Amino acid sequence: MTNNIETQPLSGNSIRQYINAKQAFTALRDAEMDAKQFRGGMFWREVKGHVYLIRTTTKSSQKSLGAKNPQTEAIFNKFTQGKQVAEERRASLVKALAMNRRLNKALFVGRVDDQIIDILNGLREVGLEHNFIVIGTNALYAYEASAGVRIEQEHLATNDLDLLWDNRRKLTIAVPESFAGGMIGFLQKIDKTFKLRSDQLYTAVNANGYEVDLLRRMDHGHQTGLSKVSQVDGDFWAVKARNIDWLLSAPKFKEVVVGTNGSMAEITTVDPRAFALFKFWMSKQKDRDALKKIRDANQARVVVQLIKEYLPQLSFEDVHYMPAAMRKWI
Repeated sequence: MTNNIETQPLSGNSIRQYINAKQAFTALRDAEMDAKQFRGGMFWREVKGHVYLIRTTTKSSQKSLGAKNPQTEAIFNKFTQGKQVAEERRASLVKALAMNRRLNKALFVGRVDDQIIDILNGLREVGLEHNFIVIGTNALYAYEASAGVRIEQEHLATNDLDLLWDNRRKLTIAVPESFAGGMIGFLQKIDKTFKLRSDQLYTAVNANGYEVDLLRRMDHGHQTGLSKVSQVDGDFWAVKARNIDWLLSAPKFKEVVVGTNGSMAEITTVDPRAFALFKFWMSKQKDRDALKKIRDANQARVVVQLIKEYLPQLSFEDVHYMPAAMRKWI
């Protein structure tokens, strides 16, 4: 296998630390899922000489599970013991992840913008991580992490985050209260300086000039324009992008990425083969900005080389969700 000057393998120390940190991160995610079944509590209540098992929720509602007997005692014991074990495991993994965060920073394992990490983790916390897919330059961080390499910085430099809204999944009022302010309100909880651009309602920009763009698929044929993300006044409008259905139809690609401060998040993007083919297609569009066309072609070429050298299990012959004629560009 030959090394490409645009993708350099990580050092042994960096790979080892990334593997350890990723294991701690995913283990904590699993522990958090396990702990959900023990949210709330249980206690015994005496009513008119009879004792009942009461189940409480995090919203302080209560439900009787029946009178005290061997069956309800077993339920109580299993719950309290399980809750204790789950909380102890979670607390231990929180400490392990904090240690790995420090090591990530000390060993320069991460280089994803910390704001992206916060946005990705925030989407997960409000249960909307499946509604948005990272596309564009930031997807390269997922591919290089999976391959255990560093892509040259010239291909990664960007000051924006492109999010593809999968509008096949509806945003409803059933989302948590933390998303009551819509997508713009969500971003402002992460950085209060985020504001929608008055001339581009699908873009929010903060005081440092960092932008978040929302894109979506076209509903019918070549319909263009904007579509509002939620019913919240002043919220984002997503811009409809040509042939973005190709990316929505592609398999999802998930990987754990590390921020410059050592924090971690799971990024959901598109299969790297779809990324490369779509970038090649964009580079050949006559109405595309000339400098962006050059960048598109370069990023596509880098990802193709990364796949061939480090991810050979991904065959372009298996890509059936995009026009077959595109393979001639590989």
